[in-house]
Amino acid sequence: MILVVAEARQGTLNRASWEAIAAAQQMAMAAGHAGDVAVLIAGSGVAALADELAAAAVKEVVTIEAAALAAYTSDGSTAAVQGAIAELTPSHVVFPHTYQTRDFVPALAARLDRALATDVVAVKGQGQGLLFVRPMFQGKLTADVALQGEQPHLVTCQIGAFRGDTAARGASAAPVRALSVAIDAAAIRTTPEAPFQDAKQSVDLGQAERIVSVGRGIKEEANIALARGLAEALGAELAASRPICDAGWLPMDRQVGSSGQTVAPKLYLALGISGAIQHLVGMKGAQTIVAINKDADAPIFEVASYGIVGDLFEIVPALVAALKK
Repeated sequence: MILVVAEARQGTLNRASWEAIAAAQQMAMAAGHAGDVAVLIAGSGVAALADELAAAAVKEVVTIEAAALAAYTSDGSTAAVQGAIAELTPSHVVFPHTYQTRDFVPALAARLDRALATDVVAVKGQGQGLLFVRPMFQGKLTADVALQGEQPHLVTCQIGAFRGDTAARGASAAPVRALSVAIDAAAIRTTPEAPFQDAKQSVDLGQAERIVSVGRGIKEEANIALARGLAEALGAELAASRPICDAGWLPMDRQVGSSGQTVAPKLYLALGISGAIQHLVGMKGAQTIVAINKDADAPIFEVASYGIVGDLFEIVPALVAALKK
């Protein structure tokens, strides 16, 4: 059985959880055990989240309810998942590759002394086993990784690599049951306070369905307003490639790429972005990519769903005007 660990924040399911479910379903099919997937949601007041997850075509949804899990801590999450593994004995445990899982999953793997593959972008069947494809050298190469040693094996899935909308839904709701895992609040060594929380101006681009992103082609900081106007007209988040954030024209939390955020929106509109590999690895999971660039040979056009070769300072105002009609 493959166990997916779903993630939620402030009562809202992280949509990357559905991507992890899609990945687990692919893993089960590749291993010849289609449908042998369960989903875990742990926290405080998770009943509604469990009902939401029960829409997936999975064997069951399991919950761990504890007041000590109301706010995220590495100790609490590690204890909860370790307890679930002990009770369910899965062959693999699948997580979305988020800031939280990057924090606690390595500790979980070390505590269990089990193999871990991070940032997985694809899965392949290999006989009775599985190969996990993950990027190396900032996305320049990919490696096929076979996990060795005693199971369960732990896997984190890169945001956008597996589309959440492809996760199979069940004809009826999956059963939901509570696990008998006790969380010792005294064993949690950290207490989240204000510095732990995201700053008010920060944005989780990984949750955005539409993104307008700007690159060097915007020329100067004053022209950011042009892109912001298009983002507002589309109901999209504003993002940028690294040079824009390095220059201070937009905050660093708006950066997309290998050293910024990884995104997988339904629409990614790239304005004046050439398409360096460091940027592409952060946005290649977008469902529809529209690129506007005056350089017809820009690498961004190789991944774009639609490409417009032209002056963004002429095209963007026309788009905004059309959207406002």
